[in-house]
Amino acid sequence: MKPFVLLSTRPEDDAAEGEREAIVRLAGLRDEDVVQVRLGDAAVAPIDLTRYAGVILGGGPFNASDTDKSAAQLRAEAVIAQVMDEAVADDFPFIGLCYGVGALTQHLGGVVDRTVSEDVGVVTATLTPEGRVDPIFEGIPDTFHAFTAHKEGCRLPAPGAVILAAGDAACPVQAFRVGRNVYATQFHPELDSAGLAARIRIYRDAGYFDPSATEDLVALAESSTITASIHDMLVNFVRLARTRIGTVQQHEIGARARLNTRSS
Repeated sequence: MKPFVLLSTRPEDDAAEGEREAIVRLAGLRDEDVVQVRLGDAAVAPIDLTRYAGVILGGGPFNASDTDKSAAQLRAEAVIAQVMDEAVADDFPFIGLCYGVGALTQHLGGVVDRTVSEDVGVVTATLTPEGRVDPIFEGIPDTFHAFTAHKEGCRLPAPGAVILAAGDAACPVQAFRVGRNVYATQFHPELDSAGLAARIRIYRDAGYFDPSATEDLVALAESSTITASIHDMLVNFVRLARTRIGTVQQHEIGARARLNTRSS
């Protein structure tokens, strides 16, 4: 079975490893099922999507709406743009977590800005009619709670985006889909209480909050209740991607059989 590729933009080793570990564990995968590619620190060759079952774009310190971008950010964005172009064109399984909403929205012509940012904490989101029947949200209640912390958000969805989950007035777009297999979420389906507490400490000086509030926010993370089944989004994405591979392989086998029949 082909592995998944995790595109990581987090420069901190502990943050990048924590994200990888959480995705592996909560998606029901094994370590060998996830190939992590860390972007930004050095040039990375174009990602060959034929080697993978699907793409997971993790979060990080970059923002699509940043106006003063470092060389590392520009390198990362170039690779991500290549992957998004191919994923959208081929309807290849892709899910962007956190940063993915901004990256995919802006790339496809929507509007991303900081008027719809969110503080560190818990967001209440509600599935739209489209979200209630989408396989990525199978087993997840119509209204759910998840962790969030973002400097930006999707203010105007890109043309063709199907909104799957809506938030409150602060950040109305919480999840959307393009085509059948390309997804992005504003909230963090890969975060549990321990994971958020760890990130709060790692990013205490990154401008998300007043550093003096770090331990109060850690306590909030550790005492907050989110919808446990929200992590099933990752399980559902894995199943969706692997089902697609099986369907593609069956089509290829059928095409070869028809060609052999005609040749004989």
